[in-house]
Amino acid sequence: MGGYNTTSSTDFTLVGLFSNREISGLLFVIVCAIFFTALMANGIMIFLIYTDLHLHTPMYFLLSHLSFIDMTYISIIVPKMLVDYILDQRTISFVGCTAQHFLYLTLVGAEFFLLGLMAYDRYVAICNPLRYPILMNRRVCLMIIAGSWFGGSLDGFLLTPITMSFPFCDSRKINHFFCEAPAVLKLACADTALYETVMYVCCVLMLLIPFSVVISSYARILTTVHHMSSVEGRKKAFATCSSHMTVVTLFYGAAMYTYMVPHSYHTAAQDKIFSVFYTILTPMLNPLIYSLRNKDVAGAMKRAIGRCKASKRVAGTF
Repeated sequence: MGGYNTTSSTDFTLVGLFSNREISGLLFVIVCAIFFTALMANGIMIFLIYTDLHLHTPMYFLLSHLSFIDMTYISIIVPKMLVDYILDQRTISFVGCTAQHFLYLTLVGAEFFLLGLMAYDRYVAICNPLRYPILMNRRVCLMIIAGSWFGGSLDGFLLTPITMSFPFCDSRKINHFFCEAPAVLKLACADTALYETVMYVCCVLMLLIPFSVVISSYARILTTVHHMSSVEGRKKAFATCSSHMTVVTLFYGAAMYTYMVPHSYHTAAQDKIFSVFYTILTPMLNPLIYSLRNKDVAGAMKRAIGRCKASKRVAGTF
């Protein structure tokens, strides 16, 4: 084992996602495309939800916050990765690594809770439609958002100072494309067993509980849908539920693999692949699966384009 180097100003080196030179160019183009698609799709969703009165409902209010979280946390990881590839550099300062670690944990933690509570919203809307305006009023929506952010922030404030306070060995090469806790902890020159147990308990609370809410909510939804008299309505509801469950399972499943499966069962390369699912792919898939495919959003898009054309015609008359 190498010697100790506890100087906090020493930079870390990120191995990155583009370490394989044979496919690095192709990967760079794919990640670029996913990143800009995610920014555009989530940005459009936020714009439409806040400018179109037809989308001023609890579901879309929650979706607008989901889009904001997705836009933010993909932006704290991907741009640096892309710039580093272009400039052929891989370093990140201790402060930069700490900030990235904190923001990532806070944002992804908030999304874990928010997705669970959004599943509850759909359950109430479909299984208790008459009580929906009462059970999902504005106060409840604000409590859901506040609770999600509180849970994510608590995770960030609790785990980041401990992770970054360990003494690190001479080799500060993080075999990952961002400062994720398991990859950073591998560089520690101290016993991290107790802390990893604490982190595991946090992950159980932040992953299994919300995921259980999602599973139980959609199970009740599917049971209700199964008893629908309309065949077409059943097909549409099943298609919507299956697409939602696919993206949610991808998000939670990949995170569970990274944080809850013992490290001896997976390699650094596998960690990177699974991290891609919930840090890069999910922010692009969420707006496409949850929102941009449905009629309400399509209608809002047409109205927005119509308003834009009308304003251009008015401007052209002067």
